Amino acid sequence: MLAKEIKNGSVVVYNGSPVIIRGISVQSPSARGAATLYKFRGHNLVTKQKVDITLKGTESLDEADFQKRSVKMMYSDGTSVFFLDQTDYNQYEIPVADVEEELPYMTEELDGILAMIYNDECVGIQLPATVEMVVTECDPGIKGDSATKRTKPAKMETGLVVQVPDYLSQGEKIKIDTRTGTYLSRA
Repeated sequence: MLAKEIKNGSVVVYNGSPVIIRGISVQSPSARGAATLYKFRGHNLVTKQKVDITLKGTESLDEADFQKRSVKMMYSDGTSVFFLDQTDYNQYEIPVADVEEELPYMTEELDGILAMIYNDECVGIQLPATVEMVVTECDPGIKGDSATKRTKPAKMETGLVVQVPDYLSQGEKIKIDTRTGTYLSRA
């Protein structure tokens, strides 16, 4: 996979281990003939350490060879999150620290969660691109205020706080982008 094709959430092999890409910055050259540099911030799925990768636009990394299995979140005990495989009913345990970025978007009813299995071990999860959540706390909606772009903070059922348009009120179901954490639309 060429450097310019790698996106957030991609899993690549770097130094023999799978790395999930969390951030990308592109540095364009100022001189003629210089190469564009792609800087990736990643998370090693085996050692759980942060990894910085710098590549030229023509360099490439291999895509990690692992299985993606459909799972459902069962429960969290404060130290680990437990998932149930939807096909063979195996249970996977992942430390909370490894999924702290994904946890605010997860509910027990959420479909579309994929477990990443590498060497018969669950090394991480992948969320669907969007999730639907219920607004549990926010200021009351202002009738007729749909033309302005003002936003207000709204607390979701998992504790996640998202900026939503002024006209939304408590109890409404909304769609949230899991990659950016932003409001998309009503559900």
